[in-house]
Amino acid sequence: MLPQYQDVVIQVKEFLQQRVQACMQAGIKEQHICLDPGFGFGKTLQHNLQLLAQLEALKSLGKPLLVGISRKSMLGAITDKEVDQRLPSSLAAAQIAMQKGAAIVRVHDVDATVDVRKMHLAVKNVASDCIQSFD
Repeated sequence: MLPQYQDVVIQVKEFLQQRVQACMQAGIKEQHICLDPGFGFGKTLQHNLQLLAQLEALKSLGKPLLVGISRKSMLGAITDKEVDQRLPSSLAAAQIAMQKGAAIVRVHDVDATVDVRKMHLAVKNVASDCIQSFD
């Protein structure tokens, strides 16, 4: 049976908010909570793409976002590549996740993803400097 969502982003957001409340009620300190939208778990390819495209919508929950998308089957479905051939798509997905607000990216290929992160931060910092120079 295929997973059914009216709006995957809204429903995942609501679910995560409920989990945050449950964690806090169980005594977990708020600063120890991060949120994982669960790419690949109970979602179709389209659901995963919608979540990635709208990841910033989850930032309003006020917790760091963790994205585990490296080598996922969704990447294979898009690229038609086997798991050991998914480095380029994994790096692209990690970059998109970072641009959309992921604070933590779970990866298999650490060195390559660190290089992507360095480039991401360099461009982000230059963009911030440009905006500040207009203030």
